[in-house]
Amino acid sequence: MSMHPNARTIETFYEAFGRRDAAGMIACYHADVWFSDPAFGDLRGPRAGAMWKMLCERATSLEIVASGISADDAVGRAHWEAKYEFSATGRNVHNKIDAAFEFRDGKIIRHADTFDLWRWAGMALGPKGKLLGWLPPVKAAIRKQARKGLAQYEASAGGASS
Repeated sequence: MSMHPNARTIETFYEAFGRRDAAGMIACYHADVWFSDPAFGDLRGPRAGAMWKMLCERATSLEIVASGISADDAVGRAHWEAKYEFSATGRNVHNKIDAAFEFRDGKIIRHADTFDLWRWAGMALGPKGKLLGWLPPVKAAIRKQARKGLAQYEASAGGASS
């Protein structure tokens, strides 16, 4: 049984991520992509690409494993796990993410990642994250910091859109 072309696009996306190849990831995205996750919120178009570029460039260690990849002409899904060192604290993170995709013109037009931000905060931020990471103000602060880091990256030469 052959893989649907949209499932292959998802597979290509995660293979590129595993190589820290942001350009390869962005090539899987439609120009008008809409990405969302619990940390960065909603990012559209070039901002989504800039986020992947930033994450790939800043990763000192990164292991990506994708599984359960499936897709049809309109939608797709995958489960993926990321193991890395969170650069702000030096703590090891093993994040487990479920992704949903929508496609247009053979490219990913919508990519929504879902994961437990409280669990992530416990790993990335340590005891404070474990204790307080469930609180809405702490989750808001995590999102604010993620978006601030992305804005600073985009303002730098490294964040320039390709």
